[in-house]
Amino acid sequence: MIRGGRPLRGSVSISGAKNSAIALIPAAILAESEVVLDNLPVLSDVAVYSEILVELGARVLWEGSQMRINPADIRSIPMPNGPVKKLRASYYMMGAMLGRFKEATIGLPGGCNFEPRPIDQHIKGFEALGATVTNEHGAIHLHAKELRGAKIYLDVSSVGATINIMLAATRAKGATIIENAAKEPEIIDVATLLNSMGAVIKGAGTETIRIEGVAELKGCRHSIIPDRIQAGTYMIAAAATRGDVIIDGVIPKHLEALTAKLIEMGASVEELDESIRVIGRSSYEHVDVKALVYPGLPTDVGSPMTSLLTQADGVSVFSDFVYSNRFKHVPELIRMGAKIRVEGRSAIIDGGMLNAAKVKAADLRAGAALVVAGLTVTEGVTEVTGVELIDRGYDQLVPNLRALGADIWREAE
Repeated sequence: MIRGGRPLRGSVSISGAKNSAIALIPAAILAESEVVLDNLPVLSDVAVYSEILVELGARVLWEGSQMRINPADIRSIPMPNGPVKKLRASYYMMGAMLGRFKEATIGLPGGCNFEPRPIDQHIKGFEALGATVTNEHGAIHLHAKELRGAKIYLDVSSVGATINIMLAATRAKGATIIENAAKEPEIIDVATLLNSMGAVIKGAGTETIRIEGVAELKGCRHSIIPDRIQAGTYMIAAAATRGDVIIDGVIPKHLEALTAKLIEMGASVEELDESIRVIGRSSYEHVDVKALVYPGLPTDVGSPMTSLLTQADGVSVFSDFVYSNRFKHVPELIRMGAKIRVEGRSAIIDGGMLNAAKVKAADLRAGAALVVAGLTVTEGVTEVTGVELIDRGYDQLVPNLRALGADIWREAE
């Protein structure tokens, strides 16, 4: 429930990156001893991963922002159903289990709508490493007598496929080269953990990653990078409410594309060593925004960005060339009075005031967009349902917004 119209003011600290955590947790099972993850976000997806690891026989101790994972007694068991069906990123268990045990049975993932994000590039990579992959009764079965390094060219610069192939190749024999690899900061984060465990990975963050397989990995301690999507959402919310917010504990370089667009619209953005200050303005220029692979604007901030563009004067265009199903929140924004039409991979947004309404989150980032929209409404209360999807990616969203002065609360349905 959101009673909007209040400028956000103050500071907010950003948790560890969700998109790193969901890959780092399965990466830990490649080790033979305890892995400690610090700066872990407290999210429902993390809780599901904890369930999965315990089911496999790992010892997991999760306290606040730290998780201790001891995979010494982990065993290879098929997981066609159960917790793996609850989240999309359970596909990282394929690469991790294949790397450690040379086999895996993983139910096709759930979480947000999975259909527009096929895993064909993941499978292509596993097969190149020597695995046989079959899809039977809604589960992926992987098996290899041994994994051997290979040269793999990704047809699409996929973050998930890059990480998954990296996980499996770390324990393969010989060298693996991933060409047209994704360059997102989360890939560097996963490579940093694996190298600390004893892997030999070079080139993470570039389009060519080289991996020299090793026979064994050891435990280590690793601190997760800040969540650039979470940070970007608060930046957008600060601008949308004409507020003044300092976002602490971030890596400003990871947010350069968004910073540039906010400045282009007319907001003031100041970058410090580990924080960003966003000062909103009473009016904004219309802009054209494109979501692209890193270092472009992240697709995951595209939904909240469309909410901000409703506050601009004139007609803005948001185009997403990464994720084809990014506009599931648009009908809900229209319910709030937004003037938006979708044409292919673009949304054409004619700026104007929004009204309070009852709306429903269709996915994680759509939910964040509706919260940002609700914060801008000056009269009435906006009711957002489906908030369990928002909980998949935003640690302490309601308490953080309340601390910034928002009139926002939860009610049980």
